[in-house]
Amino acid sequence: MKRILIAMDFSPVTARLVEVALSLCADREARVLLVHVADPEPDFVGYRPGPQTVRDTVAEELREEQQALRDWEHKLRDQGLAVEGRCIQGIVVETLLAEAEKFDAELIVMGSHGHGALRHLLLGSVSEAMLKKSHIPLLVVPLPREVEDEER
Repeated sequence: MKRILIAMDFSPVTARLVEVALSLCADREARVLLVHVADPEPDFVGYRPGPQTVRDTVAEELREEQQALRDWEHKLRDQGLAVEGRCIQGIVVETLLAEAEKFDAELIVMGSHGHGALRHLLLGSVSEAMLKKSHIPLLVVPLPREVEDEER
């Protein structure tokens, strides 16, 4: 593999996700794109911006996500990889697919959280939507068993 996109969400599966993706970069000449899709700005009723506390909270979360992405980017560069990180606000599936197209990715690697049938029924699954919409091969890495057991 020469061009791998890793979908980052900074959940407990992230470290395993990166480990699996890097195992596919046999020659270390691969280019890696780390993409984190942040929640879009909240919609507010009316024409005025929402309450300052909401805007401050959203801005702080975005700063933390950008820093986490930069940390992963530096860690992988220290291992000799050509890596780029992008933190983009948007709708997860559409944004990941658009970035994969721009990057000309050969593989998209993402995590699965295994939240259960009820949540899946109510909210759907990003992994499932990606499987349905992507023409680029997709590798879904499950949450490690020990982490899954801790979350229950």
